[in-house]
Amino acid sequence: MAELGKKYCVYCLAEVSSLRFRCTECADIELCPECFSAGAEIGPHRRWHGYQLVDGGRFTLWGAEAEGGWSSREEQLLLDAIEQFGFGNWEDMAAHVGASRTPQEVMEHYVSMYIHGNLGKACIPDTIPNRVTDHTCPSGGPLSPSLTMPLPPLDISVAEQQQLGYMPLRDDYEIEYDQDAETLISGLSVNYDDDDVEIELKRAHVDMYVRKLKERQRRKNIARDYNLVPAFLGKERKDKEKPSKRKITKEEKELRLKLRSLYQFMSCKEFDDFFENLHKEKVLRTKIRELQRYRRNGITKMEESAEYEAARHKREKRKENKNITTAKRGKEDGKDGEFAAIENLPGFELLSDREKVLCSSINLSPARYVTVKTIIIKDHLQKRQGIPSKSRLPSYLDKVLKKRILNFLTESGWISRDAS
Repeated sequence: MAELGKKYCVYCLAEVSSLRFRCTECADIELCPECFSAGAEIGPHRRWHGYQLVDGGRFTLWGAEAEGGWSSREEQLLLDAIEQFGFGNWEDMAAHVGASRTPQEVMEHYVSMYIHGNLGKACIPDTIPNRVTDHTCPSGGPLSPSLTMPLPPLDISVAEQQQLGYMPLRDDYEIEYDQDAETLISGLSVNYDDDDVEIELKRAHVDMYVRKLKERQRRKNIARDYNLVPAFLGKERKDKEKPSKRKITKEEKELRLKLRSLYQFMSCKEFDDFFENLHKEKVLRTKIRELQRYRRNGITKMEESAEYEAARHKREKRKENKNITTAKRGKEDGKDGEFAAIENLPGFELLSDREKVLCSSINLSPARYVTVKTIIIKDHLQKRQGIPSKSRLPSYLDKVLKKRILNFLTESGWISRDAS
């Protein structure tokens, strides 16, 4: 009952019923907060003695108007609750503080006084100097967000997604490159009793797994860059807004096939620009040679080049007509000139003039022609006599040559028309 009565400071005699500091070493020594903070000493009491805070829990820390009537006891219970239940569990914190405080009041009081108030500004810096940094994934590393961040989903239908096993929300496939790569690290664990060899072995496993992830991402990037998925689905779209591309020559197609291994080091645009620049270089070299030819022929102005080209075209036309006339005149003088390719081959002297023309036109040697002719006539005679026979023509004789030879033998009367 003595605690309920009025108490006075033994040094200044001020009333300290609401809050006082009691010395734990001296009897009946109770001081007010002002004398205690000033280090007052009286009788055997010294300022370094242990002390005990005695209060009824009725005073406020922030002032009654700003605080809304929160007592020191409630403040202490609030701090105990935030440590015990964690930030955000306002219902449990309100129950711990007391039934007189609702969860909304607890949240508003803590946020306004301990976070946005002067205490929060003094204790919570704008930048946290000792924030923990994740050094396992530096910027640009194999597992950094810049490399593992999924690309935009492919613009394909649901049926095509099922055909590919494609998951658009994750930009992954059901069967990835090296599907069992995760087995390298699935059973790894760090133990305190691992020696240096075991640690290096586990690091090697992680390094191999990282390399496989990089290879997966590289293949996805190449497939996306070169539009391999639409090409696989057979619906390679043509953008009508883009200008039509030039026609690719046969030589350029062969060169593209030879340089196909460089696709992994160059993007699609870089590769197209590379061949486009090669084409421009070829055109420029041709133009340079043309200008050099004009200069050698005394042409110094582009207006004179049109007249020169017209005259050159006429000269080439006259030369071509002269060659045709010479060839016709050679045929009229003698037909042996057109048989120059086969006249020195064995069996040439066995052929008639018409057979010589046939062999020369179909580029067949006289010996082979005689062999084919013999087989065909022999089969024809056996069929007329009713003897079954199976024709075994040489492998070098295709259907076109066989048909021409049959027509020739029919027209010449060697075999009947119904047999051919």
